[in-house]
Formats: sequence, C-alpha cells, structure tokens
Amino acid sequence: MLPPRQMHIPMPNPVTTSFQDSVRWPPLTAAPHRLLFLIGAANVLASMLWWWMHLNGWSVAAAPGVPSPWLHGFLMQYQVLPTFMFGFLLTVYPRWMAQREATRWHYLPIGLALLSGQALTLVCAWSGSSLFLSLGWFNTAAGWLAGMAVLGGWVLRAQSRDAHVRSTYLALSIGMFGVLAFGFGLHAGRPDWQYLAIRIAAFGLLMPIYVTVAHRVFPFFAGNAVPGYHVYRPGWLLPAMWMGIAAHLAAELAGFSAWRWPADLALAALFAHLLWRWWPRAKAPPLLIVLFVGFVWLPLSMTLYAIDSLSTLIGAELSLGRAPLHALAVGFFGTLLVAMATRVTAGHSGRPLQLGRIAGFAFVGMHLVAMARVVGELMPDPSAWWRASALAWLLVFLPWVLRSAWVYLTPRLDGRPG
Repeated sequence: MLPPRQMHIPMPNPVTTSFQDSVRWPPLTAAPHRLLFLIGAANVLASMLWWWMHLNGWSVAAAPGVPSPWLHGFLMQYQVLPTFMFGFLLTVYPRWMAQREATRWHYLPIGLALLSGQALTLVCAWSGSSLFLSLGWFNTAAGWLAGMAVLGGWVLRAQSRDAHVRSTYLALSIGMFGVLAFGFGLHAGRPDWQYLAIRIAAFGLLMPIYVTVAHRVFPFFAGNAVPGYHVYRPGWLLPAMWMGIAAHLAAELAGFSAWRWPADLALAALFAHLLWRWWPRAKAPPLLIVLFVGFVWLPLSMTLYAIDSLSTLIGAELSLGRAPLHALAVGFFGTLLVAMATRVTAGHSGRPLQLGRIAGFAFVGMHLVAMARVVGELMPDPSAWWRASALAWLLVFLPWVLRSAWVYLTPRLDGRPG
C-alpha cells in the first residue's frame, strides 16, 4: 500500500520575509539615486549658503588651522558631488555587470553617513569647532568606505572586466585616498596633507568619473533619441584621459606648473575631439542637447589651464587665478550635474524624458554663474563677483532642488518599483 501523498508546504524564504520587507518604506528609500540625490541636492544648497554668507563676512571662517577655501573645497569635492556619484553608481554598477541590484541595507548606511558627515562639517563651519569637523570627517570617511565596499563587492564578483567600471572605481579610490589624507592632515597637524587632498580631487576624482560616465551613456542616449546617430565610444579614450590626468597632476604636485601646459593642451584637444564626434548632426531633444552643451566647459577649462601654465613659463603678467578651476568646477561639474541628475530622475520616476522649465532655468543659470565666476577672476576686485556668483548659484538651484525633492519623495508615476 502506497503512503498517502504529502502536501508540499513551501518553507518561508528568509530573504523575502526579512525585516526589510515587513516595513512599509517611504518612496525616498525605494532606489539608491532617490536618497542620495536628495541628500546631495540639499547639501548643495546648505554648502553654498554657508559659503555665500562667509564671503559676506556673516559666518565663522572654519575650524582653527583649516583655511575657509580648503573647507569649501572639501565640502564640494568630497561630500556634495560624491553623494550624487554614489547614488548613480550604486544604481548602474549592477546593470553594467549583470548582477543583483542594491538593497536598502546597501545604500541607506552610505547615504546617512554622508548626510551626517556634511551636516557636522557645516556645524563646524558655523561654529569654528574642531570637534565637529573631526566628527564630520569621521562620518564622511565611514560613508566613503561603505560605498567603496558595496561597489567593490560587485567589481570582485564580475564575470568580465568593464573599462567604465575600472575607470570609475580607480577615480573613487583616489577620492578615498583624498578623504583619508584630509583626515590625516587634520588630526596630525599636517596642513600639507589637507592641501594635497584638495588639489587632487578635481582631476583625480571628479573629472575621470564625469568623463567615464559620459563616455558610457552620452552616445547611448543620443543613439536612442537621434535617428541615424553614429555611436562613438573609442576604447582608447579612457586610457588617454588617465595619462593626461597623471601628467597634469605630476607636474602640478611637483611644483612644475610652468611645464604643465603640454598635458593640458593634450586633454583640451582630446575632449574637443570627443565633443565634436558626439555632437548630434540632426534635431535632438533639449534633454540630450544640454549634456553636450555642458561638456563644452571641459575643453574650455583645459585650454584655460594651458594658457595659465604657458603664461607662467614665459613670464607674462597674466594670471588667470582660479578661473580655470571654476570653469571646470562650476561650468563642467555644475551644469552637467543638473543635466544628468534631471535625466536620471525623469527616467527612474516614470516621467517623460523632458528637460522642463525648472531644470532648463537651473541649467542656463549655472552657465551664467560659471561665466561670472570665471570673468570675476580677471577683474581688479573679484570679491564682488565671488559673492554674486555664490548668491546666483543658490537662486538658480533652489527651484530645481525643490522640484527634485518632490519627485524623490513620491512614488513613480507608472507604478513600477524603484
């Protein structure tokens, strides 16, 4: 006699019955870019508000031993912009390497650490307390380490090597070194290490990530939006970019800025070539065009760097001051931040891929801010231009931040998860 057939009762899956699934999470935590983009957007306003008030003499400069421009550089280069970068890379790394996407327990600690790190750093900026700067640095370093660990896990598990993953992770590794160097200088009484961290960030961290992401996604976006568009994504470009960056930083850090111009001209030519090949020859939507318009600032800024180096070499009485740096930082990083974040936000919220008036206002406004910041360096009294550009930054960013916050705090329009 056969035994009675037993009914199969599925055992609960510990993953699907986890605490994460038993909690009704707000839309802000539904995807990495939601949380981290909102934190980054809020940090932009908070950091620029302090900087504008400091330029007007209405706030404490910084903690003892940390010049206010260095604190401004640390805030923007290691706290504000990397928050957007981690939000983007935590979203795309699994897709680039065909792996499982990040869970909340991957990106929530990263976002909260970076948020608290920046908040504590700003408390230091307002109060002049070294304790809050130390706490802010510690939380920032913790957020960076957590982000590097999560992204590094995908890199180690990848079945094949991806040039864009290697390039972005190398840049983040340089950024991690910069965070640690700043902290070492802060706690060991070594301002030269703090200055080193500030000097390597724009070229070692920010530029390669921006260019690498553009190399990956700009031709893809254009190919989907412009009929007959020829996708141009040369494999030699990223190594060539890194060689130019290495030459620039080597000359700069060794004190040979007068001989930096060959690397700067080479990078300017490289990026101008890339922009020429990428530019759509047919009608393209505004949300695509703004990507290429923002990229114009990159070869322009490298040309300014080359002119500044050559003027030093020949002994000309022409000092561009921080004009090249702010053409890069405000013009390139700032305008493309608005363009890329707007596109990612629209695409991942079920909204049409349209620029819109608010984002368009922020994009055009950031170009004007960059122009004012660059021109101001050439004026007899640039301080008024500094204050005006900082205030303008706040005014053009505020509507964009408020609208973006609404999107991140509400569910997708198409009902899909994420």
